[in-house]
Amino acid sequence: MPEAPPDDPPALHVENVDVTYGRALSALRSVSLTVPHGGVVTLLGANGAGKTTLLRAVSGTLRLHRGAITAGRIRYGDTVLDGKDPVTAVRAGVVQVPEGRRVFAGLTVDENLRSGGLGLGRRGRAQVHEARERVFTLFPRLAERTHQAAGLLSGGEQQMLAIGRALMAAPRLLLLDEPSLGLAPRMVYRIAEVIHEINTQGTAVLLVEQNAGMALSLADHAHVLEVGETRLSGPADELARTDAVRRLYLGEAAEDQGAA
Repeated sequence: MPEAPPDDPPALHVENVDVTYGRALSALRSVSLTVPHGGVVTLLGANGAGKTTLLRAVSGTLRLHRGAITAGRIRYGDTVLDGKDPVTAVRAGVVQVPEGRRVFAGLTVDENLRSGGLGLGRRGRAQVHEARERVFTLFPRLAERTHQAAGLLSGGEQQMLAIGRALMAAPRLLLLDEPSLGLAPRMVYRIAEVIHEINTQGTAVLLVEQNAGMALSLADHAHVLEVGETRLSGPADELARTDAVRRLYLGEAAEDQGAA
């Protein structure tokens, strides 16, 4: 099979990927998707469906969780990502914000942000300054707390910091894992606004989000995973109108569809 030509501009291609944990537990089976340059794609599914596993496979962090890609191919543009480490992904422009925020609690906000650029090699001061200004424009509250320990921030502020840290690497594709989890409704709305703004600035997004209504409103395309396999796939606005998605993820009764 001939290799696919390189993308310009780059897109993420996940092709028939299988993932196992510990050589026994099958977590993904023949999963495929594409995130086009500048697009937003969301993954829906119950806990254990394989959503986080897919993000780990793309970002190169799967091996940290004793997982392995056993079949298929992942590439971003002309960079092959399957079997590679996180540094390869970050240098290609693919950066993950993990579930649970995972900021460095003992470091200041400023130190957390600076850590986001590690692994990229030497960058000019102008590039670093531009990245910081982008973060502070999106999250003015972080600019007010640069010397505060990250562990003393509220949950919403920590999520801002986690996203800001990822943006310091100037990603072209941002992988977001449950960014609204555990946040107050007002903060959920703010995070949704930020994701939209990041995308309008040219950064593509692959979004895992338990708030299906929010995810579908942001996304161009959506995939529903069920026990490691793709159950549904299509334009987000069309999937939002299907009976299965409305009933299982939007909390609407099946009969409501006929009355719409």
